[in-house]
Amino acid sequence: MQSSQPIGVFDSGYGGLTVLKELVARLPQYDYTYLGDNARAPYGTRSFETVYHYTLECVQWLFRQGCPLVILACNTASAKALRTIQQHDLPLIAPDKRVLGVIRPTTEVIGKYTKTGKVGILATRGTVLSGSYPIEIEKFYPSIDVFQQACPLWVPLVENNEHDKPGADYFVKEYMELLKAQSPDIDAVLLACTHYPLMRDKIARHLPAGSQLIVQGEIVAESLADYLQRHPEMERRCSRNGQLRCFTTDSAEDFDSHASIFYGKALQSTHIVLP
Repeated sequence: MQSSQPIGVFDSGYGGLTVLKELVARLPQYDYTYLGDNARAPYGTRSFETVYHYTLECVQWLFRQGCPLVILACNTASAKALRTIQQHDLPLIAPDKRVLGVIRPTTEVIGKYTKTGKVGILATRGTVLSGSYPIEIEKFYPSIDVFQQACPLWVPLVENNEHDKPGADYFVKEYMELLKAQSPDIDAVLLACTHYPLMRDKIARHLPAGSQLIVQGEIVAESLADYLQRHPEMERRCSRNGQLRCFTTDSAEDFDSHASIFYGKALQSTHIVLP
């Protein structure tokens, strides 16, 4: 047993910090190790095979840091890589470790947010093309109709710190109008990308009348708390020193300058090179 066995949190870049923020707020006693694969971001436009390959490399790196449990705080990685890693790779490389995503916890509760049974999904093109949200929602709420809208320009706007500027309004309105055109009865809209909460206020201004905006971070944090309670054998393995370490595959200076935008306060990261 290693003395430090942090919960690993992985994202293709900065967006997962919005999930990490909620995990730490809900479960501050645990240690966390965050890895952002900023050098190869964004994942949203990449193929299934590429996202799977990149995600597996990062998960294995987190395993080597002692993490017994890894959260894919990235919708694209959860959509394109999680199932294969869980079913194919873990039994071979780390049968005693676990990898969880952000899609399943969200789809388990999404029915609580809609009265009309019409749900909108705002996501990257990769997540939309994967069909993961309609497939998972069907399992829990077969009567819900799902309407997806890819928003390929939103992540670049956030990554370049343009998301809160007037120029972003045009692209927010454009994608929201496309979503609303799919059904006039949408009354719940999910931000199915961890970057999108930074544009929450702009998005909210274009919501269908009377609809709710669903943000994943708190849902994922509550789901993790429930998971650890239901799996005491895993909970006991997670070290509790309240420590957070952040790593990036790109410039640590760049990561640190952006991190506070997503996390809410300054972070210090370390650059790593994946083998």
